[in-house]
Amino acid sequence: MAQDYDSPRSKDEDEESLEALSKGSQNTSSDIDDDENAIAEDYELPGADLSNEDASVTVIPMQGDEFICSECFLVKHRSQLAETTADGQPVCKECAA
Repeated sequence: MAQDYDSPRSKDEDEESLEALSKGSQNTSSDIDDDENAIAEDYELPGADLSNEDASVTVIPMQGDEFICSECFLVKHRSQLAETTADGQPVCKECAA
């Protein structure tokens, strides 16, 4: 059935429908949020408790054939050296691309 979209609308119907939509969306969104929070609190990841573990990392000093890129500040092997800037700072191939 064809509907005339240019015809004037009554304001009462619009206000009633907006009120009904806003009431309905408020109730369902809070219910969904509560359910998601309850599920997240009850769910435990395997091996997630690392409170008794010591975080130890072996740090190796920068080698003679490595450089620090002046763009990304990562330590790279000299084979990754693309160019040096005008002030002599090294730039890796990834940053130069």
